[in-house]
Amino acid sequence: MFDLIIIGGGPAGLTAGIYAARSKMNAVLLEKMVPGGNVSITSEVENYPGTPNVSGPELVINMEKQARDFGLDIKSEEVVSIEVGAGTKGHTVKTDSGEYVSKSVLIATGSNPRRLGCPGEEEHIGKGVSYCATCDGAFFREKEIVVAGGGDSAVEEALFLTKFASKVTIVHRRDRLRATRIIQEKAFKNSKIDFIWDSVIDSIEGTPTVKNVKIRNVKTSEVTDFKADGVFVFVGYIPGTEFVPGIISKNNEGYIITDIEMRTNIPGVFAAGDIISKKQRQIVTACGDAATAIKSIESYNEWYYEEDQYI
Repeated sequence: MFDLIIIGGGPAGLTAGIYAARSKMNAVLLEKMVPGGNVSITSEVENYPGTPNVSGPELVINMEKQARDFGLDIKSEEVVSIEVGAGTKGHTVKTDSGEYVSKSVLIATGSNPRRLGCPGEEEHIGKGVSYCATCDGAFFREKEIVVAGGGDSAVEEALFLTKFASKVTIVHRRDRLRATRIIQEKAFKNSKIDFIWDSVIDSIEGTPTVKNVKIRNVKTSEVTDFKADGVFVFVGYIPGTEFVPGIISKNNEGYIITDIEMRTNIPGVFAAGDIISKKQRQIVTACGDAATAIKSIESYNEWYYEEDQYI
């Protein structure tokens, strides 16, 4: 019987692990892949306090090492379901390798890249369509690339891709970027970056790799062909809640609803990071969520002991 099961090994999960292990909780972190989450495929992190211009992989490697040094048990297992316990039974987390029981559960599985859903996207994944500039940018040296999206991630990744590509064209459905001002300014100053406004990608074509995209203007409905060797998609994220039972409250987009103490509507179940309903999804806010959650979990677990609720 664990004090805490942490599901997810991104910045929120690892921060929770550091705080939990440092507080001598009997905790385990379950992560289906290598720890790090989306940060592990981010080329450069400029805004995490105290670590200017650190790479994403370097940052999460340090977080993981710190958590392990405090004694956190990290297991490579994929969670398939959570069974909410009744009374004093605790909560059961089932994985592809077994099951664990704990007084408290912290869900910190973040979110995954949203797809365009247009014809040709699925067929060209790994053949010119990518969702990770850090992973695949080097394959597009001196190539022409289209980037779908206009937020921070899209523009940051477009800037990174200019290290390899001869030309990067950002296709955005609005007439202005949603990215923060400082990121926009970098993009506008970069001679390798062009923009196609008020437009979306209607289809992706080419055999066997990407050769062309059809771009539709959302105001005029005009469709034009645009030569491209690759398409990088950054149009938002989908919360990783596929294993979360319906009894745990979520908003219309599927993000878990918590209070300011990171408590869900189910006693003993908490959530933190990009998985929860909130406005800002940054590394630093994920870490802050996790620190808050651990303090709440400590109080919840102490209540179990003090009231003799736990068997």
